[in-house]
Amino acid sequence: MKHISLPADESAIRGLTVGDQVLVSGVMVTARDAAHKYLVENDDPDAKKVLAGSMIYHCGPVVAREEGAYRFVSAGPTTSEREEPYEAAVIRRYGVRGIIGKGGMGARTLDALKTSGAAYLHAVGGLAVLLAKSVEKVEGVMKLEEFGVPEAMWIIRVRDFPAVVTMDSHGGNLHAEISRRSAERLHDLLAPSPGDTGV
Repeated sequence: MKHISLPADESAIRGLTVGDQVLVSGVMVTARDAAHKYLVENDDPDAKKVLAGSMIYHCGPVVAREEGAYRFVSAGPTTSEREEPYEAAVIRRYGVRGIIGKGGMGARTLDALKTSGAAYLHAVGGLAVLLAKSVEKVEGVMKLEEFGVPEAMWIIRVRDFPAVVTMDSHGGNLHAEISRRSAERLHDLLAPSPGDTGV
């Protein structure tokens, strides 16, 4: 198990490889579709201050407000692939060191991970309430009124947030490898048996 403290420098992230189990601590930011579109279309200096050296979590949380403070009730990962049109630009523009989500991402994001010294971490789906327990504090929120609770950029302090590195800064991509192996296995299963006449 490896521990990553945010903000992280490039050398710490380049030290990660596919398959590493990690516990992330520090400040990171949730962002989904509306936030990614906004970050690509705008050069936001406040967002840069928070995102530099940090990680983006693809998450639409359930958030409660109690005595004037916010608390994460549920914080499961959402599917990352839908941010593929934006992610490479966001990583490069804002100095992001990691993406946390579900299901992996595409070639453009992988290239940005390699050139920028960042990594993609897979968080386990179905553990939304458990993952929310890793959120120690909501430090702030950006674009809440404009985007609403699930799409806002929540600035959260986490401790020992569990994830697995599935795309690294060296070009490793566990999602692509699993797809390749699965296709090979399917081909073998569908191949005719010796002596099979097809009748």
